[in-house]
Amino acid sequence: MRNSRLDQTTARAELLAAITPHVPFDGWSEPAFRMAVADCGMDPEIARVICPRGAADLAAEYHRQGDRLMLARLAETDLEALRYRDRVALAVRLRLEAVDPELVRRGAALFALPQHGGLGARLVWDTADAIWGALGDSSRDYNWYTKRATLSAVYSATALYWLGDQSPEHADTWAFLDRRIEGVLKFEKAKASLMKLPVLPGLLARVSAPEGDCPLPGRLHGAAR
Repeated sequence: MRNSRLDQTTARAELLAAITPHVPFDGWSEPAFRMAVADCGMDPEIARVICPRGAADLAAEYHRQGDRLMLARLAETDLEALRYRDRVALAVRLRLEAVDPELVRRGAALFALPQHGGLGARLVWDTADAIWGALGDSSRDYNWYTKRATLSAVYSATALYWLGDQSPEHADTWAFLDRRIEGVLKFEKAKASLMKLPVLPGLLARVSAPEGDCPLPGRLHGAAR
């Protein structure tokens, strides 16, 4: 491909399309990245500008692509006809159905490595944030964080279960997901009860949702340091 006037978004999409046939055999690895660059006919130096971390950046882009596909499917769905818990379950299900299990399995192995663990955690957090945003979450206080933290845990656990599920049409996975969401609902009830304690509202009053990009837990905007 020509390197002049390079559109990085388009080039990254081409690299992603080129690497996916190699990932089931070589993982999200340096050899797979080099093969993708060669398949695109791209200058390796240009490819490094687009993806400084090589295959890890393309694995992250694959995850974000799954988020975009999920959001598109949700936009086509009449969510008002569903109970709130069913909206959450549907969003997680659509997110998993948007991706290839083998590519996700290879991604899980990549993001389990210490050097990529932070990136993997951020991607899952962003998925939870995208789901809550699509469902109309308007919380701007500590609830912004707790909702995303609990949904991140639900999504991660369900994804791992899904990767090993051999049941017809992943029926066991969706039952597992329903149980996890039930656990979240119980947590929300317990949280509401705890907030009746006199000291907690004051402690959490300064915690607010971030402006712009969402941080990972621990970087609480406005919290006491």
